[in-house]
Amino acid sequence: MKITHEQYDHLTVLTLQGELNADSVDELRKNALQHLGGKTRDFVLDVSDVETVDSQGLETLLWLQEQCGEKLGQVRLAGVTANVEKILYVTRLLPRFDRHPDLESAVKSLRI
Repeated sequence: MKITHEQYDHLTVLTLQGELNADSVDELRKNALQHLGGKTRDFVLDVSDVETVDSQGLETLLWLQEQCGEKLGQVRLAGVTANVEKILYVTRLLPRFDRHPDLESAVKSLRI
């Protein structure tokens, strides 16, 4: 998995490419913790190039929500593909995530 980031005040955008699975979650956690250690409170995860998510990936998304919640922050998912949305639906996690069709609307929702 390839992860890039952009910082906007208290908001970090992480762009994920590849598969969010057991092999890649450590990298995502490490990246998120680096930003949470600073002034980041909110995250937008651009998942438009994420092909699939396994149980470890889902667990990591929930973990990130919990970490942000402790700092009174939030997590937004941008560009959720049909495949990832189906995985969230089947696992009954769809309502747990605030989803946006694109990165711009997700960032805007947290910068109000």
